Amino acid sequence: MATKTQIPPAAPGDNNRGATLSKEEIQRYSRHLIMPEVGMDGQLKLKQAKVLCIGTGGLGAPLGLYLAAAGVGRIGLVDFDVVDSTNLQRQVLFGTSDVGRPKITAAADRLRNLNPDIQIDTYETHLSSENALDLFKDYDIIVDGTDNFPTRYLVNDASVLLGKPNVYGSIFRFEGQITVFGAPGGPCYRCLYPEPPPPGLVPSCAEGGVLGVLPGIVGTIQAAETLKLIIGKGQPLIGRLLLFDALAMKFRELKLRKNPDCPVCGTHRTLTKLIDYAEFCGIRGEEAPSTVTNIPEITPKDLKARLDRGDDLYILDVREPHEYQICNINGHLIPLGELPKRVHELDSSREIVAHCRSGKRSADAVQFLQKAGFRKIWNLKGGILAWSDDVDPKVPKY
Repeated sequence: MATKTQIPPAAPGDNNRGATLSKEEIQRYSRHLIMPEVGMDGQLKLKQAKVLCIGTGGLGAPLGLYLAAAGVGRIGLVDFDVVDSTNLQRQVLFGTSDVGRPKITAAADRLRNLNPDIQIDTYETHLSSENALDLFKDYDIIVDGTDNFPTRYLVNDASVLLGKPNVYGSIFRFEGQITVFGAPGGPCYRCLYPEPPPPGLVPSCAEGGVLGVLPGIVGTIQAAETLKLIIGKGQPLIGRLLLFDALAMKFRELKLRKNPDCPVCGTHRTLTKLIDYAEFCGIRGEEAPSTVTNIPEITPKDLKARLDRGDDLYILDVREPHEYQICNINGHLIPLGELPKRVHELDSSREIVAHCRSGKRSADAVQFLQKAGFRKIWNLKGGILAWSDDVDPKVPKY
């Protein structure tokens, strides 16, 4: 069994001298105040605390709501995205009327309405190596609600360099992970994942999906850990990785150890400044597949024109069967994972146009088929999403 650890509050000023709660605040937080573990002292620590939330999406939504409701005095929000209708299945900060609005604006409006007595700082920007340290320095705790590896490594390294705890959460399909990185004596993200996975190996939520309630569960646990860090009570998830499986409805825990050779938090640190995290993770920005791998592409409009002319084209759909049920453009379904054992079904003498949802998986399919000797093959640029935008808006986007 893990040793029970009590931690000091992350917020400055342990004695809270000069800080008070108004009559209205005492009434608002009365259910906290009557708990001896929180009480007046703990609520004043919450009022003085400063927490920076990276992302206002699936994890950031419940996180922001519960931190604001709990009375965390200053909450910073970092996001640069806009609300999309596909967000509403899980990002409970937003409503239908928010679609098209900047997430940062919609989130701030909702949190200020929930608790007008707290300060909400908004940073409508892409977090980068150039701005992370400046954004983090004025906050006590950093909470990572991101969904990509370059930003996770960036948040980790910036937090460790500044000595800030990093409350980490991640989600995929039915599973989630939560821990606290960067606490004194505890491990960091690089201790758990010294190297990023190869690009494309781990699909994003947009590619693999996520159960709508899952980020609510994981984000709420992140909020609970953040509140515990602030008030200095309980046993935090330092050196402990909490795993949640919604399908089995089970929690389990793994012990994490600090790596003494970690380049960021180890005994002999070699990483003392922020780096190019896209390059570190092997990602080349927004390059199109044809730029990266010389894969031939065809645009949806050009494909439509050729089909209308009656050209003999074989449309290869490399998505999964459940995606094909959502929408299709009358292609022949051979999921990417089945392609190696079903390649004999394809006629190399015909022109083949491969497509998927966005063009990424079909680019991999084209590359595989090129290596197998196929020469008359194209990737549908932008996939079925671009087809819906440029050719047939009746095709639903997902």
